[in-house]
Amino acid sequence: MSMSVTNLHATPGSRKSRRRLGRGHGSGRGKTAGKGTKGQKARAGGGVPAHFQGGTLGLIHGLPQKRGIHFRGPFGKVRPEAVNVADLEQFESNAVIDQATLVAAGLVDKKAKAVKILGAGELTKPLTVEAHAFSEGARQKIEQAGGTVVQVGGSKSQES
Repeated sequence: MSMSVTNLHATPGSRKSRRRLGRGHGSGRGKTAGKGTKGQKARAGGGVPAHFQGGTLGLIHGLPQKRGIHFRGPFGKVRPEAVNVADLEQFESNAVIDQATLVAAGLVDKKAKAVKILGAGELTKPLTVEAHAFSEGARQKIEQAGGTVVQVGGSKSQES
């Protein structure tokens, strides 16, 4: 027997028959057809969205405002990317570390406008570190290891 469109059929049990609503009391789904009695949800095309809260101020109004990527403080304010002193341990002794070096090492995003060195971790090698800002702990650890700190850019000096 050759195959044709008239011979095609679904495998038995693969297609569930739909519920026949409103076909009398004996069907178990007669009269209101499982929609309860009256109301918005009983009407054709009726219903409310999932976020509806019964006419009170909507869910969206209860959420905190000004969160996310577009609301991170004053426009144009430069937020430096942070690099810990422990991350500088991977460089060779007496190396000059600037923003380009940090980008090449994958420690800083290439779009970063400023870099700040923080004091978490230990440093055992003398390095010359050039950055826009330094925490006091980072400055001390770099100098204790025999390195030098060079502040670059237009940020305020943090000399003590």
